[in-house]
Amino acid sequence: MAPSERLSTPSSPRPGLRLGGEFPQPTHEQWLAQVEKVLRRTGRIAEGEPAPENAADLLNSETYDGITVHPLYTPADTAPAAGPPGFAPFVRGSRPQGTAPDGWEIRQEHAHPDPAAGNREVLADLDGGVNSLLLRLGPGGPDVEALPELLHGVHLDLISVVLDAGEQAPQAAAKLLELAAEQGVSEGALRGNLGADPLGAQARTGREPDPQAAVEAARRCPPGMRAIAVDAQPHHEAGGSEGEELGASLAAGVTYLRWLTEAGFDVDTACGLLEFRYAATADQFLTIAKLRAARRLWEQVARTCGATEPARAQQQHAVTSAAMLTRRDPWVNMLRGTIAAFAAGIGGAGAITVRPFDAAIGLPDAFARRVARNTQALLLDESHLAQVIDPAGGSFYVERLTDELAAAGWAWFQELERAGGLPEALRTGLVAERLAATWQRRRAAIAHRTDPITGVSEFPNLDEQLLEREPAPQRPGGGLPVHRYAEEFEALRDAADARPQRPEVFLATLGPLATYTARSSFASNLFAAGGLAAREAGPTESTSDVVAAYREHPSPVVCLCSADKVYAERAAETARALQEAGAKTVLLAGKPAEPPADVDGLVHVGCDALAVLRAAHRTLGVQ
Repeated sequence: MAPSERLSTPSSPRPGLRLGGEFPQPTHEQWLAQVEKVLRRTGRIAEGEPAPENAADLLNSETYDGITVHPLYTPADTAPAAGPPGFAPFVRGSRPQGTAPDGWEIRQEHAHPDPAAGNREVLADLDGGVNSLLLRLGPGGPDVEALPELLHGVHLDLISVVLDAGEQAPQAAAKLLELAAEQGVSEGALRGNLGADPLGAQARTGREPDPQAAVEAARRCPPGMRAIAVDAQPHHEAGGSEGEELGASLAAGVTYLRWLTEAGFDVDTACGLLEFRYAATADQFLTIAKLRAARRLWEQVARTCGATEPARAQQQHAVTSAAMLTRRDPWVNMLRGTIAAFAAGIGGAGAITVRPFDAAIGLPDAFARRVARNTQALLLDESHLAQVIDPAGGSFYVERLTDELAAAGWAWFQELERAGGLPEALRTGLVAERLAATWQRRRAAIAHRTDPITGVSEFPNLDEQLLEREPAPQRPGGGLPVHRYAEEFEALRDAADARPQRPEVFLATLGPLATYTARSSFASNLFAAGGLAAREAGPTESTSDVVAAYREHPSPVVCLCSADKVYAERAAETARALQEAGAKTVLLAGKPAEPPADVDGLVHVGCDALAVLRAAHRTLGVQ
């Protein structure tokens, strides 16, 4: 029997494997009809109202770059040709073979201020499968002079070493090369990056960059290493969008090319001295598209500067986002890190750093470091992620998103160039002002929980035992602000936890269990996000039942919970009775068409949860 006959089925109109061929092909109109049914069932389209011309638009969302994300993408969503992997414009990867056969570099960060302890962690990581080290030195880590102790027992010809020493980059590079000479390792055998990044240091500290630091690093850089890290993380950690991160990285890269070529380097050599560092987040599609767009944009810049095609391929290092990490319920950070590392691998990063799940609390412990490195080992060795070149290629959504992100990044890059370049834009505050505006939009989305944070703003665990870690050294500040998305909710949790007894909100549940349980569960979850416990009245038949339960467990803050029909009958009188019994603030869970005048506010999906919680804290006397 021929292979095609073995793969066919009796009902197939032609031989061969037909994936999904035995099912009727739905039309776009049929899909829209199903969308409309769901929207009516969930209340997005009110009963009796006609559906909008394209009901699917109600499911659209928008990124912080103003890109509309649709619920469905089709061949009509076109994008420029991505080209083959390893060839311009390098959207599909910087090498024809992708990251195979060995995969990307598993690059772990080390910043323990005690070089002896740091050395133990380094050796444990290398023994556990790490093949690249990111060493933070200087004020944000161990002293530069302690580098030999930190790397004691490490064979520099077998791994890559990337330095991150801020303004002390020249001293760190000199110490690394000196150590290699002492080990008898030829400069040609060294791999990694000397880590000069004056513009990254300017973004973090606000101090003027030193072009000569980048030039000197380039002059002393061994042939197998890179000299400069183009780190876009400060822009991400200040609350910036993906497009803003892309634009800033291009502007930094162009500035370094200017400095290097003015110092006598040819364009190809200058391009080969740069490695770009981006944040990888738990939004996997944005991360994938960002890395693909970054390669396309840098190819365009390098081509315009006169670089040959091989030199136009961008070298990328992805680091899982520090901004997305939480101190509360930190175990969820394992999932965030896994998704981000997965996205970075799919997106084609040449090296990936996974931050340990407890990194927002302090210095990571051995278990957290092991999980971080094993996350990458699992993706490479068990999920075989590096065995497929550009797995996202051809996806209508990913290709379109890549193109739209590239447009957003290019627009910001052009604005920075018109302002005189990135150093000038940082100096004048243009960058800070733009990122602050984006951060305010992001803050609002976090506050309204349209950007939910699992374990913090959604599904918090009031009974969790907080992890304790040794404080981590802080990088020098003074430049762009550093934010974590969970910081404002966690501040409320900290304030509530500091009270001798956990503050409580009384839930005035009206009617039987089935009538109020959905809204009481919602309210309990919301108040727990601010560290407030919720005590239910239980099933009640009358206002007097609710007031009697309240008198047993009084609280200045009360939230009515029931169905809209019950609210129409009993909410007003119950609110007045509770106020007479001592309640200072009476809220109502839900969003009825005609809320009672006697309640002080509503809590519902999409409300400003932070504002509700802060007001509750004030009423409860939580400082």
